[in-house]
Amino acid sequence: MTLKRILYAEDEPDIQAVAKLALEMLGNFQVLICGNGHEVLARVKDYAPDLILLDVMMPGMDGPTTLEKLRADPATAGIPVIFLTAKVQPAEVAHFQGLGALNVIAKPFDPMTLAAQVRQVWSAAHG
Repeated sequence: MTLKRILYAEDEPDIQAVAKLALEMLGNFQVLICGNGHEVLARVKDYAPDLILLDVMMPGMDGPTTLEKLRADPATAGIPVIFLTAKVQPAEVAHFQGLGALNVIAKPFDPMTLAAQVRQVWSAAHG
């Protein structure tokens, strides 16, 4: 399975812009940005992403709640998810993986290496 289409949920416009540019220009991915968990749930089926990047802290519906709702729907239950968060202590990472995430990428991330980090997590899960 090839990684091409990424849905990225992030409520901060500056981070949205940097991440979209980094993933599209350096990773050659197609990226759809959603501003919150509700938007993810509204758009995920039409977009059919290969991977979802979820910010943990978002207004309205946070990343873990969004993941829970994605996993509860058979149509979206199998889509791999990576969390992006500043909360990267081993216990926190283990908690997020226990929720069903492939892994966690630390924020703030380096735009120059974000696409490579995403590919690395993807390859580890699908290799």
